Amino acid sequence: MTDFKPGAVRAFRFLDATFDAATGEARLGYAFDDGPEMVEVLRFPGAPFAPDAARADAVQRALRLLHGLAGVSYYKAAVPPEIRFEAYDIDAATAALLTSVYENGLGEFAYRNGISLRGKIRFPVGDSRLKPLLQEATPVGAPSGANLSAGSLPVPTTRALVAIGGGKDSLVSIEALRAAGVEQTVAWVGGSPLIAACAARTGLPTLNIGRALSPVLFELNRRGALNGHIPVTAVNSAILALAALLTGHDQVVFSNERSASYGSLIPGTGEVNHQWSKGWDFERDFAAHLRSHVAPGLHYYSLLRPFSELAVARQFARIDHYDAHFSSCNRNFHLLGERPAQRWCGVCPKCHFVFLALAPFMPKPRLVGIFGRNLLDEPEQAPGFDALMEFRDHKPFECVGEGRESRAAMELLSQSPAWREDALVRRYLREIRPQLDESERGLASLLEPSDDHGIPGGLWERVRAHFGA
Repeated sequence: MTDFKPGAVRAFRFLDATFDAATGEARLGYAFDDGPEMVEVLRFPGAPFAPDAARADAVQRALRLLHGLAGVSYYKAAVPPEIRFEAYDIDAATAALLTSVYENGLGEFAYRNGISLRGKIRFPVGDSRLKPLLQEATPVGAPSGANLSAGSLPVPTTRALVAIGGGKDSLVSIEALRAAGVEQTVAWVGGSPLIAACAARTGLPTLNIGRALSPVLFELNRRGALNGHIPVTAVNSAILALAALLTGHDQVVFSNERSASYGSLIPGTGEVNHQWSKGWDFERDFAAHLRSHVAPGLHYYSLLRPFSELAVARQFARIDHYDAHFSSCNRNFHLLGERPAQRWCGVCPKCHFVFLALAPFMPKPRLVGIFGRNLLDEPEQAPGFDALMEFRDHKPFECVGEGRESRAAMELLSQSPAWREDALVRRYLREIRPQLDESERGLASLLEPSDDHGIPGGLWERVRAHFGA
């Protein structure tokens, strides 16, 4: 087996993207130089699909946008200097969106691999079929196959396709939408049994989309390809946008809080955001691009964008329906045991943060029962919690809240008779709190919603009231 030498690769090629309406299978093709074709396969349940001409055009546009975004998984294996599109062209706006996603979404990948991508990723601009739609109207919100023409469109019924990830955040969104009376289908990509169990627990219609990366990519990884974190939320957003068009949903809803917009501050490097594609910049730009280039009536937004992690944790603590089913732990995410402790490794940043965020709002026996242990009474875990508070370390490369949120949560626990005698809370009081100004540990401002969000106006009023109830 010969080594794969990323530096020797000159071009990354987008070959073609096809969708078979009879089977619901999409195929996305890529290659390096003259190397073997790498084909990613996605399977959308509900086939056969029979869209009319207008919807079929929207599906094709969504497919090509997905082709561009999903290519990030393959491009990163070599980060070559040239990018080519061989079956179709893209316009300047699409090239700008893809450049932003690749540069920012691969920020952690570039940092860990010691490379710079700024100004080096150039998507070619041509005579695109992904051009702005101008006055064209694409039907969404009606069943696929309905006899609709662009000149006689009905007012769409609000139907939300809601991404579910198995953690607390998407479950908070689902329950808020349920309370607001929004018809919803919960959707996820891949074969996680834990997500499937959470989805079943909601009692709502479900949509599980299959995704298989090219086996050629895994072979390249074994032979020396570059590897690391990708902006998976950007890819999943494009997958769900395509799914929404196929299944007659007019809203694609994610559950990313405002803290996702803030990265880790690395001395000598600057900000590196592990969860960039969960942030407001991506959400705003992607939503606008869907409206201008794919389907004007397709709305993409995060229902939790206005809220901090602590506000979401407080809301989740009011729901006990999912205690034995949810997990935000990435290390143990593949396990589906009977005991809640099997859903949490207890030592990763996600476990640390979720435990810390829920502790001020949830009875201690309930939280310890969910995790199977009290993480705040384990002295050896101090470095992990220090990083969350940005004390002597930077925020972890994980989907966790801001340092000020962790400091505020620890401050609340230090005033709680139930928690203040635990080892790490005592340590906070003794070593960390004396170094903090009062402004660095306050909670009140963190519970105020932000104005930066894309939630439709009428729905936002209901969601805001639901959080404040």
